[in-house]
Amino acid sequence: METFAATARELAELSHNFYARGWVLGTSGNFSAVLSREPLRLAITPSGVDKGALTADEILLIDERGEVVSNHPAKPSDETPLHLMIATNRSAGAVLHTHSVWSTSLSNLHAGDGGLAIEGYEMSKGLAGVRTHQHQEWLPIVDNSQDMNALAEEVSATLNRPPTAHGVLLRGHGLYTWGKDLREAKRHVEILEFLMEAVGRTRMMNGVGG
Repeated sequence: METFAATARELAELSHNFYARGWVLGTSGNFSAVLSREPLRLAITPSGVDKGALTADEILLIDERGEVVSNHPAKPSDETPLHLMIATNRSAGAVLHTHSVWSTSLSNLHAGDGGLAIEGYEMSKGLAGVRTHQHQEWLPIVDNSQDMNALAEEVSATLNRPPTAHGVLLRGHGLYTWGKDLREAKRHVEILEFLMEAVGRTRMMNGVGG
């Protein structure tokens, strides 16, 4: 099992990094990393914490039911069911959720299309398995819900449909992405946030509204 203390420090550092980039302002966003599979244990951010001031001591250890197994009074992120589902169904080693302006805006703009298609960008090659700028990345968009178990089931069903995606957008809520480990998941956030901002800014400059 990965060392919980070391992973907690990495998650706190990542949180400060993403906050500085404007991707998780206030208490938005949440992050997790898998520490072991048998039994399933995740390090995860707590609910309602300012991501710019998050400390390693605030990171929680949870089990496969989303229950805190470390001696800590805080509660895990309300979106824990999504993290557990993605960690299990996508064999992800880390799951990261950002709440940037671009992911939020584009998820609203393209909700009627069922997803956002991004194609022709060299930066796409930063995504796992992508070898050419001609790759089309499809980010499915799922309607947001306050019922996290139902939302996790809907996201799971969406991700089981082709084409294979590196992330999913929750309408009006932001991006979820993942990776084989925390390093890859962080890279996927950086790549996808860049791509969404590039698409949004290009459309603004071209005066395209949809």
